Amino acid sequence: MSNVKVLPVLGPETEPCCPPLNERPLTAEEAERTAAMFKALGDPVRLRLFSSVASHESGEACVCDISDVGVSQPTVSHHLKKLKEAGLLSSERRGTWVYYRVEPTVLAAMGALLTKAASASPASRSPRNDALVSTHVTRPRR
Repeated sequence: MSNVKVLPVLGPETEPCCPPLNERPLTAEEAERTAAMFKALGDPVRLRLFSSVASHESGEACVCDISDVGVSQPTVSHHLKKLKEAGLLSSERRGTWVYYRVEPTVLAAMGALLTKAASASPASRSPRNDALVSTHVTRPRR
């Protein structure tokens, strides 16, 4: 019995998330999908796991290489499952180990969702926001 799941291939024209926030109001379905993705990334352990997979040299990471995030292995598995359910990661079992990959089309769509909205917003170009960003970036560490 095989545990390998065949995943559909998404082409570059596929928009799995939703339109930029300033393009039009999100439908209920788009809002649900988007909220699930951001909620999954809202947990610090999940964000660290996601970052570990995303920054791994080969573009995929074995669970054995990313489980050192300060929680037990069952908790790591739970968080990885939540990231998969949100559509942010995909996985493939190879023998004993499971390998995780970031879903690039989802990341691109999430980035576009925020980037286009931020670049089009008049508030994003205000002197006050520039000062806040400048202050935040240049603040020395304690």
